[in-house]
Amino acid sequence: MKLREMYEVAVKKGEESDPRGPKGVALVLENAQHEYDDLAERHRWEFDTERLTNPFADTRILVGEPDTDIKSALVGIDLEVGEVLLADRLREKGRPVDLLLAHHPDGKALARLEEVMGVQADVWHKFGVPISYGDAVMSERMLEIRRSLHPRNNDQSLAAARLLGLPYLCCHTPADNCVNAFLQTRCDELPENTTVDDVLDMLKAIPEYRDAVLQGMGPVIYEGEGSRRAGKIMVDMTGGTSGPVESITRLAAAGVGMIVGMHMGEEHRKKAKEERVNVVIAGHHASDSLGMNLIIDEYERRGVTVIPCSGFTRVSRA
Repeated sequence: MKLREMYEVAVKKGEESDPRGPKGVALVLENAQHEYDDLAERHRWEFDTERLTNPFADTRILVGEPDTDIKSALVGIDLEVGEVLLADRLREKGRPVDLLLAHHPDGKALARLEEVMGVQADVWHKFGVPISYGDAVMSERMLEIRRSLHPRNNDQSLAAARLLGLPYLCCHTPADNCVNAFLQTRCDELPENTTVDDVLDMLKAIPEYRDAVLQGMGPVIYEGEGSRRAGKIMVDMTGGTSGPVESITRLAAAGVGMIVGMHMGEEHRKKAKEERVNVVIAGHHASDSLGMNLIIDEYERRGVTVIPCSGFTRVSRA
């Protein structure tokens, strides 16, 4: 595949699984077009024109020419300088590596992470939380994340990749959308009076989570008890990073009885306890692996060889 084709497949898969649906995704692209059209000519050089066709600011070709042929990729949840050097060492030993493919963003894709966070308001809205509330609180949280990322050195891994001539692609929200949709469908299919333990069993039957169990990092109950009925289950695995703590209160008031997430901070857990919301944390890297696998299957069908590393577990459904 061409590098550009891999990028386009990731974006398409992300759009197909996006909680906002086709109209919501189209609105994001329309708003980007309006923003660009309204810019004075002298400021247009600052605008990332990828936003006109890609609604996910945290998914980009970060190093390399789009027409580069890719036959093999080193894939990791996080790729740092060590993994870049690993790819170069593998090439020295005769194992081809044409691409570095990371899940978590880097460079400009990390610097603009807050731009993808607005989707959380749409997820909450599906579960009964007013969209006006979601938009308001997420705007504040997005600015907080933007400030926190601004001073970071986001170019270390990319600089190493450029020096060694290794293309670099990151795929974040599209993969998160895929795992979110995959698991929400599984949860929606569970019978009435499903318990927290039943949800754990469902997760552990999925290969990525089964492997994580054996590694000591499988699905666990963060809040609640296994014998409790789950109630309305919301999967919370997309939207860049965690939303505000107070959203737990609104979700509980809307009738959400259980959250299935990748990870959860202690303040969020305490709020869930206070609101009597059950929480199962499926596991961060296992969830990221599942989301990436749902996209990488298409790469495999087109002949790309995958070398897993750095927290990524390859499970083929191709």
